[in-house]
Amino acid sequence: MTPRKLTILGATGSIGVSTLDVVARHPERYEVVALTGNSRVETLYEQCLRHRPRYAVIGQTADIAPLVARLRAAGLATEVLAGAAALEFVAALPEVDTVMAAIVGAAGLAPTLAAVRQGKRVLLANKEALVMAGALFMAEVRANGAELLPIDSEHNAVFQSLPARYDGDLDRAGVRRILLTASGGPFRSTPLEQLRTVTPDQACAHPNWSMGRKISVDSATMMNKGLEVIEARWLFNADADRIEVVIHPQSVIHSLVQYVDGSVLAQLGNPDMRTPIAHALAWPERIDAGVPPLDLPLVAQLNFTRPDLERFPCLALAYRALRAGGNAPTVLNAANEIAVAAFLDRRLPFLAIAELIAATLDAVPAAAVPDLLAIMAADAQAREVAQNMLGRWQS
Repeated sequence: MTPRKLTILGATGSIGVSTLDVVARHPERYEVVALTGNSRVETLYEQCLRHRPRYAVIGQTADIAPLVARLRAAGLATEVLAGAAALEFVAALPEVDTVMAAIVGAAGLAPTLAAVRQGKRVLLANKEALVMAGALFMAEVRANGAELLPIDSEHNAVFQSLPARYDGDLDRAGVRRILLTASGGPFRSTPLEQLRTVTPDQACAHPNWSMGRKISVDSATMMNKGLEVIEARWLFNADADRIEVVIHPQSVIHSLVQYVDGSVLAQLGNPDMRTPIAHALAWPERIDAGVPPLDLPLVAQLNFTRPDLERFPCLALAYRALRAGGNAPTVLNAANEIAVAAFLDRRLPFLAIAELIAATLDAVPAAAVPDLLAIMAADAQAREVAQNMLGRWQS
């Protein structure tokens, strides 16, 4: 068996760590060519010791020499690069056939597009690539013959529940709608008045999933689910009215597809990101992910409710942006990144996250985004507007 050669963008984050865990279980199947880690240099160093990549990419040029010295002392010839251009370089390496796109936020868009333009198999965990640039991104996938496999547990579940030869036409596939499940996060039943004093540590204490702090906050506000709705629109060619969100506290059913004949197909599993990662790495085969089998009698019950948009206004804002189109999803994403960063720095109250996003959507004029330049300009404009508005909520 010829091993698949991997670049892992965002190797030091939770998705990257889980990917390397799956890869390590199947050394005959996978070879790590490049790892990227931005500011987590120590974690990246440890990963290089174990997986011996040809390239390692970090965020700052000043960190190159110390990391190279440590790698050489350990007997590794790994080449260390830094910066945004280096991310695109390792994403497009000719010898690499599979790229895990797991950089969180807008920073992941350009390297993920670089992989797509080289016709790679792209395992997409960076939802912002489709939120910001859905039409452009999918056009590049088609034009370059790239293979796009979703890693978000919800989209991976939909992918598994659609017909094997799904061609992007829901009507031809007999699909009535797509249902994305959401745990409801840590504040699903918290009295609304108590949300005013939520701390970053409370917001990051997800009841089911182990995730990075930014994504954990997005889960607490349900913006994460809103971004997934926009992502699903592009992945599965489904308009907003055919994508529904349901609260499912157990996080056992990861999403469902409802068909016109009354059937509903779902993918179930323990809440562990190694399952969708292993599915995409080996697709169309199946490999061991290191995840314990689901014990349904132990789960005992599966509950579902509709989301309360008063409790989760960020979800409503995401649907608003999706229906508006143009630059609105890019503005939504940029404003959310500014708001969440400010909340984590204790410069913005929890409930003000949605308020800042809504105010930014109101303030940035609607515009078409026909190319990557226009998308990045909209992103920059929204960030500036949101940053300037932060003072409204600061004492």
